[in-house]
Amino acid sequence: MHTFLDPLKRARTTASDRIAFVDGSTRHTYAEFWSRCCRLAGALRVAGMQPGDRIAILAANGGPYLETYVAVPAAGMVVVPLNTRHAEPELQYALEDSGTRILLCDREPGKLADAVERVVRVPDEYEELLAAADEAELGVGVEEETLAGLFYTGGTTGASKGVMLTHRNLIANTFHWMASLPYADDDVYMIMAPMFHAAGSNPVLANIWNGITQVLVPVFDPGAALDIIEREKVTGTLGVPTMLAAMAEEQLVKPRDTSSLRAFTHGGSPIATELLRRARSAMPSAELVEVYGATETSPLATLLRHEEGLFESDRARSCGQSVLGVEIKILSEDEKPLPTGEVGEVVISGPNVMRGYWNKPEQSASVLRESGYWSGDLGYMDDEGYVFLVDRSKDMIVSGGENVYSTEVEEVLYRHERVLEAAVFGVPDEKWGEAVWAVVVPRDGAELCTEELIEFCRQHIGGYKVPKGVSFQSEPLPKSGPGKVLKRELRAPFWEGRDRSVN
Repeated sequence: MHTFLDPLKRARTTASDRIAFVDGSTRHTYAEFWSRCCRLAGALRVAGMQPGDRIAILAANGGPYLETYVAVPAAGMVVVPLNTRHAEPELQYALEDSGTRILLCDREPGKLADAVERVVRVPDEYEELLAAADEAELGVGVEEETLAGLFYTGGTTGASKGVMLTHRNLIANTFHWMASLPYADDDVYMIMAPMFHAAGSNPVLANIWNGITQVLVPVFDPGAALDIIEREKVTGTLGVPTMLAAMAEEQLVKPRDTSSLRAFTHGGSPIATELLRRARSAMPSAELVEVYGATETSPLATLLRHEEGLFESDRARSCGQSVLGVEIKILSEDEKPLPTGEVGEVVISGPNVMRGYWNKPEQSASVLRESGYWSGDLGYMDDEGYVFLVDRSKDMIVSGGENVYSTEVEEVLYRHERVLEAAVFGVPDEKWGEAVWAVVVPRDGAELCTEELIEFCRQHIGGYKVPKGVSFQSEPLPKSGPGKVLKRELRAPFWEGRDRSVN
């Protein structure tokens, strides 16, 4: 049995004097990291927190975030990482839905303070709590099936769900990651994607287990990230394709010494082969690795190594083979396996698959079946198990690595009194992979403009969910026999000639 305690204990034993993390000018060894995690647990217990209580964090990457992410589950409580890009109503929904008791926050909480018992401001109040606290024992009563975290997807509507990940789920994902991309003793890992995102938190436990240094980047900037690689001799990092693209452009204009970089892993949204070529040219020492998964799978499902050797191969369009420990199946709607090359839904099974959605049994049952987790992605496999994604059965857009549920955006659009019909989908975007786009049918005689609708949406949902563009038409939206809007028809002209449409 393994829990969050195990990587912490091993790092304290095998790497106590090694630097655990770098946060700006702050550096802590693994011995200090262990002590700080124990004192955070002690402070929370003194504050009256009990096993199973939810502790949320709304903050940029940094030492307090890393400590909270690890220590809260290790102490038997549940960490709730909040998306800093969400609007206040979305954050408030997550706090209330989860029943969070304490919010750790590095910004003015506003109305969020009303949704919790206590707000702890980071870093000042947080550091005061740790300084005054005694070390508490970690791991007491914590088992594999103990809930470790609630990770919210979506926003304020029914699309918003708290993904329940247990210690078993996240530890399994950690082993899958370590088996797929082995570590070296001199590794230094840069955490540049936000830790509320799977791209930020995915390697954290593996890094601790191997006792390597993690360099925490609070706000991504391509130049600053390259400076860190040069200064700290970073060997690996993981980001969304927009980060890879921005760093490649910066490096080609103003080169740094990135020769220490051995692997640049990316995932979360579509990526063009030309971008991979530019990244290879900019950072030639780095192996390019693509990953695919979902929050519901903790998150890894597939991995494609050495993309730099596949530019002329059809497999450049693939998201790889299943990671060790995970099984991928392509199934029909009636749950029957489909032959090689035939498109069906991607179904993922393994110990990394979530327990379910918090307080949403019907939605949990709809995606968790005996065959595994039904991802909502449509794809096929070749004769060696390489997975090719072709579309989404769920109306979801991935923009800059963030999931945007089109139904959520549509619900906001329908609140506008002059909107008769609305359909939202993803269109190709050179920077973000996909951008949110809306097609709107105004009510008879009504006048609408793009700027008005965009501003209307901005009042209700996070900025990354707001449509980047709106098309208007007078005729009704195309529909199937049962009356479902045929988004594929609306989306097709935007994606014509593209070699991949989802990732």
